[in-house]
Amino acid sequence: MFGPIGVPELIVIFVIALIIFGPRKLPELGKSLGKSLAEFKRASNDLRHTLEEEIRVEDATPTPAEGGTSSAPESKVESPPSPTDTNEEDPLRKRSKAPEATWPD
Repeated sequence: MFGPIGVPELIVIFVIALIIFGPRKLPELGKSLGKSLAEFKRASNDLRHTLEEEIRVEDATPTPAEGGTSSAPESKVESPPSPTDTNEEDPLRKRSKAPEATWPD
């Protein structure tokens, strides 16, 4: 049903565009459309190259599970407890409970 666009379809589209935009505006629209498509293609290629490079870098670095050795021994460092971890209540953090709103029946 919606196969490739043939020559007759392109001619109809061109004629409709010529009627809508006029002969003076059509070349400007074509030029701006071409620039937009070229910029989109360039951005797509840059994104693809960046992703391929990231994948290549990630594949090049061996992980300890793959047999690579880590130069530094693994050590477990505990972080200090955060204020929310302590059992003591901070008097400045106490919040007064607001009365609950009730709707009239």
